[in-house]
Amino acid sequence: MQMPQGNPLLLPYTLQELLARDSVQVELIPEKKGLFLKHVEYEVSSQRFKISVCRRYNDFVVFHEMLLHRFPYRMVPALPPKRVLGADREFIEGRRRALKRFINLVARHPPFSEDATLRLFLSFNGPDVQNKLREAAQGVGDEFLNCKVATRAKDFLPPDIQTQFAMSRELIRNLYNSFYKLRDRAERIASRAIDNAADLLIFGKELSALGSDTTPLPSWATLHLSTWASLKQALKGLSVEFAVLADKAAQQGKQEENDVVEKLNLFLDLLQAYKDLCERHEKGVLHKHQRALHKYGLMKRQMMTATAQNCEPESVEQLESRIVEQENVIQTMELRNYFSLYCLHQETQLVHVYLPLTSHILGAFVNSQIQGHKEMSKVWNDLKPKLSCLFAGPHSVLTPPRSPAEDSLCPR
Repeated sequence: MQMPQGNPLLLPYTLQELLARDSVQVELIPEKKGLFLKHVEYEVSSQRFKISVCRRYNDFVVFHEMLLHRFPYRMVPALPPKRVLGADREFIEGRRRALKRFINLVARHPPFSEDATLRLFLSFNGPDVQNKLREAAQGVGDEFLNCKVATRAKDFLPPDIQTQFAMSRELIRNLYNSFYKLRDRAERIASRAIDNAADLLIFGKELSALGSDTTPLPSWATLHLSTWASLKQALKGLSVEFAVLADKAAQQGKQEENDVVEKLNLFLDLLQAYKDLCERHEKGVLHKHQRALHKYGLMKRQMMTATAQNCEPESVEQLESRIVEQENVIQTMELRNYFSLYCLHQETQLVHVYLPLTSHILGAFVNSQIQGHKEMSKVWNDLKPKLSCLFAGPHSVLTPPRSPAEDSLCPR
């Protein structure tokens, strides 16, 4: 990872710069392979590396493991769950979308994007990519062992880093809760548009079926008038307009799924990765550091007891040697703890770099609503003159029936 000039703790990136690092497409490969157990394959295409590779879900799993091994103190997004007993179309599509979000977050993450593991995953076109990934990770070590500033991370941290960490964690938790609710409502709005499309299509088909009804009516019921025949002829042609309306509504719903819901999901995946990182920090390096200190305290007490009891010199020397070893362990764990806080500070900045994505999401939502209503309004307006024969008054002017409320206002 190339360090920026000045304080290496500070990230100099903008959202546009991160998004420009790469754009990765993940598409389903229709043909399934495997003699007995069928599995899904994905075509993963990187704009940066200008290549498409074939990947299975298990390839993503191994890649995810290698990222956690190489970058234990960074935001590694979670993978979607693996379904054991079969997978329907909806599940497969949801997992494809989640894998696409995962790989794009990884490909745009500053340290990840410069790592050989990512390049291998996105560009290696040979067989058995899983073994290649494992081989590449052997003997490399994690970021702490390879970062130039790892042992000096404490020097770059602010004095109140623990307080800042607690405040940032609370902020990210609140952001996650709010964006989760926004995503939930956006999903419902997009779903309603798609449901509306289905209803409009059925509505038009039913009108067409009504107009195509060939059941004869007795002349005494129609009073020898051709009103019903004219109505049927008009109703028959309305299904085309309602099919267009249904198509417009479906397009709006799909567009909002892709441009609004998916971007909200992307940001939620990032926030969840941050929350997971905070837990790894507390349960991992911080816990190990505290445990090493506790073990060191026990050894020191044993040493004091052995000295007081005039134990054999060999036993005292062994205990002294163990204490020195434990001091080295504590020193390493302390350095790792500060480096973990250093990385957390940078990852917090990265979350804030992504925050302007909110304006992109709102812009996409507003534009979708404006465009959708505009296009549907045009179809409705084009449809209105075609209803003239349904409500023809004395002078062939469109005069739909009055509502009961309007009738009550009329002078008697």
